[in-house]
Amino acid sequence: MIMPPNPHRLQVVPLSSERDQVPVDRYDSRGNDGAIPPALPGIRPAPGPSHAKPGSCWRESLALMEQYVTFVRQKVRTDDKVYLCGETFDTLYLISAGLFKIVNLAPDGREQPAGLFFKGDWLGFDGIPTGQHGCSAVALDSGELWTIRYDTLLQASAREPLLMRLVLSAVSAQLARNRDITLSMGTLSADARVADFLLQWAHSLEERGMRTDQINVHMSRAEMGDYLGLRLESVSRALSRLARCGVIRFNEKGRREINIPDLDALSDFIKHSADPDPNHLH
Repeated sequence: MIMPPNPHRLQVVPLSSERDQVPVDRYDSRGNDGAIPPALPGIRPAPGPSHAKPGSCWRESLALMEQYVTFVRQKVRTDDKVYLCGETFDTLYLISAGLFKIVNLAPDGREQPAGLFFKGDWLGFDGIPTGQHGCSAVALDSGELWTIRYDTLLQASAREPLLMRLVLSAVSAQLARNRDITLSMGTLSADARVADFLLQWAHSLEERGMRTDQINVHMSRAEMGDYLGLRLESVSRALSRLARCGVIRFNEKGRREINIPDLDALSDFIKHSADPDPNHLH
């Protein structure tokens, strides 16, 4: 039986003309002069903003891959599926522009967001151990991916060992991020979990030189709850309390547009927050 094509399944289409280019101003890795910084032997990440966690190599990933590796540029649109759980793994994806989520399947069949990825992040590492993807990757906004065959990357790494060190650093960074999320879910109150979710999102934007005072979370309250291990009602109450405390504000145009006047104030809220909600999930 021939299955009809999924309209949201990502199609591998090289960007061959200006007409096909996706606007990437919000997520573009290039500097003001339009050029990606050159990759040099022994390159190290530049110091980030005061709020950003050290050790990110997103800019170096883009620069080195462009210099040393053959890849295909793919445009993506909101809700495009990059790959699906159970599919054969043979390709890694480097985010040149856009915003993506990783989705796991819960035992009851629900899709559960399990990670958020920004420009310079990698998608597809989950498929390396078994040769099959253990989760799905979905675009939350329009943007661009660089698709890199895994065997091509290994061959290029043999010629330039710095590439493999960079990829291993990216894997390590993802593991550290997952550890922080797990720690947050196990130790923070419902209010603090939601605040920490917004703070980490803002950190990722700030690190990439983008505005943090107004962010679009691209997720429903229910999706945020699934991601943070909270009920929908707990997420809504937490956001309302954060707004009452003045550490966030809601944009009148939409409830997913959130204003963060002061990242330090949001961070202080997390540090001093007690758990006022006995109904949140652990």
